[in-house]
Amino acid sequence: MKLTRLSNPTSTSWPLHSIAATRQLEHDHGRSVPPHSLMERAGRAVAKLAIALRPHAQTIWIVAGPGNNGGDALVAARILHEAGKRVFVSRSGVHNALPNDAQNALQRAIDTGVPMGSSLEPPCPLQPEDLAIDGLLGLGANRPPEGTMADFIRRMSHDALRCAVLAIDLPSGLNADTGRRVGDTAVYATHTLSMLTLKPGLFTADGRDHAGEVWFTDLGIDLCAEPPVAHLTARPRPPHREHAQHKGSFGDVIVVGGDDGMAGAAVLAARAAHAAGAGRVLVDLLQEHPLTLDVLRPELMFRHRIARDGADAVRNATVLAGCGGGQRIAEALTRLMSLAPRLVLDADALNQIATDNALQSLLRAREARGHSTVLTPHPLEAARLLETQVHAVQADRLAAAQHLAERTRAVVVLKGSGSVIAGPGRTPFINPTGNAALASAGTGDVLAGWLAGTWAAGGSDPFATAARSTWLHGHAADGAKCIPLRAADLIEAMHHGIHSLNNTPDEFTVPQQNPEGRGG
Repeated sequence: MKLTRLSNPTSTSWPLHSIAATRQLEHDHGRSVPPHSLMERAGRAVAKLAIALRPHAQTIWIVAGPGNNGGDALVAARILHEAGKRVFVSRSGVHNALPNDAQNALQRAIDTGVPMGSSLEPPCPLQPEDLAIDGLLGLGANRPPEGTMADFIRRMSHDALRCAVLAIDLPSGLNADTGRRVGDTAVYATHTLSMLTLKPGLFTADGRDHAGEVWFTDLGIDLCAEPPVAHLTARPRPPHREHAQHKGSFGDVIVVGGDDGMAGAAVLAARAAHAAGAGRVLVDLLQEHPLTLDVLRPELMFRHRIARDGADAVRNATVLAGCGGGQRIAEALTRLMSLAPRLVLDADALNQIATDNALQSLLRAREARGHSTVLTPHPLEAARLLETQVHAVQADRLAAAQHLAERTRAVVVLKGSGSVIAGPGRTPFINPTGNAALASAGTGDVLAGWLAGTWAAGGSDPFATAARSTWLHGHAADGAKCIPLRAADLIEAMHHGIHSLNNTPDEFTVPQQNPEGRGG
């Protein structure tokens, strides 16, 4: 049975399945195999990973809940015990009405002599080389945990235990579909083994903080029967250029923004567009006395009022509007949305559209005219466009991004932990790269500029271009040596990073052997 670590960067566009699809797969396959065999596979996978992660653990503390997640944990406990490991199981919840598979797992563990109890504490203080296994809830977290269950969840976190924590299928207390905590607490794991399917909640919202390093096993089941609700964005290929190409082969980008006091946002975006590969980058600053030169990047061309007076230039360029644009961006938006065939809207452009019904209608009409648009909102900007609150957007980021894409008829990059890329009629993507090093002024302008530059240089599909750019943006942060990552440094990190993609290893797979060491 193969166990694959979904390292960053991942070279595979992994499908992500909902709770409902996962339960349906489990139900359908359960009828076609011998009784208890699916839980046996799951428990063996957990035991196999436990040994791979902590081969020298002196103690393995396993907490088993009252459902099938607990049954998986009990199978793992039995196998680890048979392999000579010191195992102790704490059972949580009411166990007199266990599901049939879990009841069988419990009885076999008892018959094997696995030590059990109900203590909230491990049998002895756990050392850094030891391991705790969370088998409390998994997909069963559908309401806020209370009482002893909540106490176990608070205890089963690596910071509290001072050792690694392996969550079975999902950190207990986390919603598998949305990545939000079901209540006010969820297990903070160092590793999560997602079984049968990968769940979107592991990769967005609170999920990335709680899941730690994600591993996957399909338990030998074909997933094609159920369509995914999303995919993980895969590592992009580095760009290729023919020797005979020239700067005209890679398109123009026009950056429109930079109201008084905010010129830096537009300049950062322009620098990013240039580093991403655009042949030329023209900058139209909206401030009263605009700059005429970027002394650090004199390659940038400052063209005052080109958005207003350069109709032909706009028609033949990829346009980025909004970075630091303030109120003045409103004057340019109608013209840009009418003329630009490829348009990236960020920051103040989005805020202006959110308050103007005419601009909203013009935005929706672009698709029918053969024009393409990408929106790059953070959660507050998305909430304004959707006429809702930030907490509603964050409560279900996949649904919010898809709703906004359908409403605006545009590609949407909903930024945040696990950025979501959505498009009308498209299965969304969740970006697996990035971290809080990006929580710094100007990094969003860099993403918008890079996206525009990549699009101009040869991206025909705005959806794929957005996914590629978002992946690389996060990947640069993952390699950051200093936190926060300053925006100007981010551009250089992305520029260097894109050319090293072929040298990045693929996912790591645990060797094919069973926990008893007899091969398999």
